[in-house]
Amino acid sequence: MRRRSTPQAWALRCRIILACASGASNKDVAAQLGSTPHAVGRWRKRFVEHRIAGLGDMPRSGGPRTVTDEQVAAVVTKTLESTPKNATHWSTRAMAKEMGLSQSTVSRIWRAFGLQPHRSETFKLSTDPYFVDKVHDVVGLYLDPPERALVFCVDEKSQIQALDRSQPVLPMMPGVPQRVTHDYVRAGTTTLFAALEVATGKVIGSLHRRHRAAEFKKFLAKLDKEVPTGLQVHLILDNYATHKTPDIKKWLLAHPRFHLHFTPTSASWLNLVERWFAELTQKKLKRGVHRSVQALERDIRSWLADWNEHPRPFVWTKTADEILDKVAAYCRRISDSDH
Repeated sequence: MRRRSTPQAWALRCRIILACASGASNKDVAAQLGSTPHAVGRWRKRFVEHRIAGLGDMPRSGGPRTVTDEQVAAVVTKTLESTPKNATHWSTRAMAKEMGLSQSTVSRIWRAFGLQPHRSETFKLSTDPYFVDKVHDVVGLYLDPPERALVFCVDEKSQIQALDRSQPVLPMMPGVPQRVTHDYVRAGTTTLFAALEVATGKVIGSLHRRHRAAEFKKFLAKLDKEVPTGLQVHLILDNYATHKTPDIKKWLLAHPRFHLHFTPTSASWLNLVERWFAELTQKKLKRGVHRSVQALERDIRSWLADWNEHPRPFVWTKTADEILDKVAAYCRRISDSDH
């Protein structure tokens, strides 16, 4: 009864038996321990018949099992190792018909084993031959940035469309969400060049109608003006062709405080500015209505200024070794797969 790890239900039963051993009646024990005379009588009887083992939970009555272990194993195996003839994945109805079971039984089996055939997730592994070195380089800048230097995550969000709905937007009302037409009218596009400062979360942005090397060079010049002199500048960016043109390389030679760190190919998730682009898309662009490119650019500049008033950095927590271990696990799963 005094053991801290004993479940409270068991402890109460032990208190009942000890109180009964002192000679108290069921009614007095119930009043003393906050139970009922019926419960006290039940545990007293169980203890007399089975001693300490009687204080545990006895098997409950119920109907016999109608689904055997072999049937459960067959459902799990068929779900994992086969597909139906006329579909890409099993449904509960199709599996129930195939196995001669009820749909609810198949659902319970799938829930018990965490099987969800209707779901599918995407992935892509980088084939960059310097993947390991680049991961260590980029993650090292996140977790241990150099002294007297600023680290920026740089990328461009191209082809941002100014979209106007073909009919007026119906506002939200109690019980009714906001409603917009599924079709829209395109008014043009713009491109946002953005540099996210890793330490503070502030963003330096620049809007251009095109995203060539010339526009990227102008953006680098803007960064050079806004970053205090005397500080080194480390830029994390992807392998887009405009980042590696001879004109850009010439500019970098003339500005030796700029250092470029390229993420591996097909690994945009390593660039934190992509997370900031997701914020912009979800909170401003996805449901925005703009009748012109100028209106779209005004909204983006306004949202960017509001963000920089109260910037929030995105904190990177995974080490390079943890990332590489996870990638290695994916590679093993692919090599073991028969598909």
